[in-house]
Amino acid sequence: MGTCFVIMGFGEKTDFQSNPQRVLNLNKTYANIIKPAVIQAGHDCVRADEIIHSTVIDKPMYDNLLSADLVIADLSTANVNAVYELGVRHALRPHRTIVMAENSFSFPFDLNHLSILKYEHLGKEIGFDEVMRVRGVLVDKITALMGSPEPDSPVYLFIPTLKPASLPAASPAAIAAAPPPAPSAEPTDSNSFAHLLEAFRAARDKARKPADWKEPLNLLGRLKTMQPTDPYILQQLALATYKHEQPDRKVALIQAKIILGELAPQTSSDAETVGIWGAIHKRLWEELKTPADLDESVMAYARGYYIRKDYYTGINYAFILDVRAAETSGEEALTDRVLARRRRREVLAICDQRLEATPAPVGEEIFWIGATKVEALLGLGRKDEAAALQSRIVTEERERRKKAGVSDNDLGWMEGSLVAQLEKLARLSPLAG
Repeated sequence: MGTCFVIMGFGEKTDFQSNPQRVLNLNKTYANIIKPAVIQAGHDCVRADEIIHSTVIDKPMYDNLLSADLVIADLSTANVNAVYELGVRHALRPHRTIVMAENSFSFPFDLNHLSILKYEHLGKEIGFDEVMRVRGVLVDKITALMGSPEPDSPVYLFIPTLKPASLPAASPAAIAAAPPPAPSAEPTDSNSFAHLLEAFRAARDKARKPADWKEPLNLLGRLKTMQPTDPYILQQLALATYKHEQPDRKVALIQAKIILGELAPQTSSDAETVGIWGAIHKRLWEELKTPADLDESVMAYARGYYIRKDYYTGINYAFILDVRAAETSGEEALTDRVLARRRRREVLAICDQRLEATPAPVGEEIFWIGATKVEALLGLGRKDEAAALQSRIVTEERERRKKAGVSDNDLGWMEGSLVAQLEKLARLSPLAG
């Protein structure tokens, strides 16, 4: 049995190369394709986030790039860390490295001559047939590579006299004379990154009121110690910080703004970063009534909508346009209201497309799509349609929960959140009032 180290991103990452840009759940690739294929081929499989380690991942990552019998690198979403680590592996070992990527990945010149295993990712999921196809191909590639003496590293292919890296056994005298190792923190956590990430997501999904965000924040602090610059961790840390509202709402929002500032949100092309930036400034406007915050929120939601074209960002963009229209007059207010109505018509179409998509939405997402349509209809002045749909989605969600044996507690929170948003819209928009 050999060891396989997997190089790839984790969680949901934006694929900036696709047009329109998509968000790919890379955990689905790992859990459904890579890890089962490696295990089926008779090897242990580990990804960086599954390693229990102190502080940052650097030391165990380099150890695995050198010592692993097999390395699989998924370069989907143009993950620069994965590309760098692949280069390190190619420099250290001549054999047993597999490169794969989603179909939309555009390979740079230096990677074009490599053998690449391509697959189709649907975003949040991967189709069953595609999973089974790629898993079978990967098993065959692993089996063939483990028994082949041919180099797959371009470094060793074009410099055939180069000797692979190794760690020589040191004599006691050499060990005594060696300089001390670089300072390293003591292990700070007994859990792997993956374990902590799973615990964070479970705690986040249960959070309903500000006090509930204390546990997600604590877990994010531990995750940030391990991966201090990871965009996903910084995004979630900013979100949890302002949701926690400690020591008070205004200070929490300013702290969240500072945290997210590390990701350059005013120029970022990441829809998640831009969307959270818009939410922070919308709430800062509510607290401080500073016009600059309102304008920043409008610009952020606009950019996020054009990047992703999803119903959630679109409905927030329409709402913040109405907020600004209520603060102005004349042509400026008219322009914002016209844009808000246009966005809502587009959002209705996006919602219908999502409901008809493959894979179809499941669980609570169906309710939130319906809630978005209710808000869009009300904002367009179609009050009777909005009221009928609101009643229907609540009834259907209650029936879904009954069949699934799920408590109705969350439904009350979801319905209350929708009603509160509709009341805000009614106060802002002449059509909704």
